[in-house]
Amino acid sequence: MENIIDAATAETGPKNLPDLTAVQARVLGTLMEKARTVPDSYPLTLNSLVLGCNQKSSRFPTMELAESDVFTALAAMKSIVNAAEQPLVRELSGSRTTRFEHNFQRAVGVPEQSAVILGLLMLRGPQTAGELRINAERWYKFADISSVEGFLEELQDRPADKGGALVQKLPRAPGAREQRWTHLMCGPVDLTLLATENEAQELATNEGSVIHQRISALEHEVTHLRQMFENLSKELGLSQP
Repeated sequence: MENIIDAATAETGPKNLPDLTAVQARVLGTLMEKARTVPDSYPLTLNSLVLGCNQKSSRFPTMELAESDVFTALAAMKSIVNAAEQPLVRELSGSRTTRFEHNFQRAVGVPEQSAVILGLLMLRGPQTAGELRINAERWYKFADISSVEGFLEELQDRPADKGGALVQKLPRAPGAREQRWTHLMCGPVDLTLLATENEAQELATNEGSVIHQRISALEHEVTHLRQMFENLSKELGLSQP
């Protein structure tokens, strides 16, 4: 089950945990997600974890990780510990198959709500406070957007002696009404690279929308032609196939 810690435990904080790689963040985020959404099958086997990391839905960017990639990331995160020797990931033996679980809250020193926000940002990429509240439904039910914003601000204003900021508010995108937030678990954000990735995602979304519109138009045309054919058959007294 998900590790839940109280405020007193969260106050201990980490001592400058190293930056994660993109693969490590995906593996960690997947463990955090599955602990909440499929608790009956958690902790996860290596195979289940690979499948979760490579999901096409609720992931940005999408990845195609091999078992070796995920195993290497797990091995690295088992050795990432805080001042209290709490690792990010733990390996559980004792059954026929080795399983893995995260230890995010204790290792990073954050409350449950903050852990949910960071997990979502690691899995889905930059999001607004409103998007985070909606996407968190299966993880944790925030009362309102202002509650999400409060935890985001706490994570952004986190003092250096507790590890420093863990999220960053991004510049407002052209045409956007709200600013998005991103995590800093992988270190400082490359805004130029992030903009390029967002443009690619928007292009893919737009192309998919255009294709959908074309299919809908073709379906409408086929329906119209079928109706014309049926009417003509009736007028000529022909049997319809």
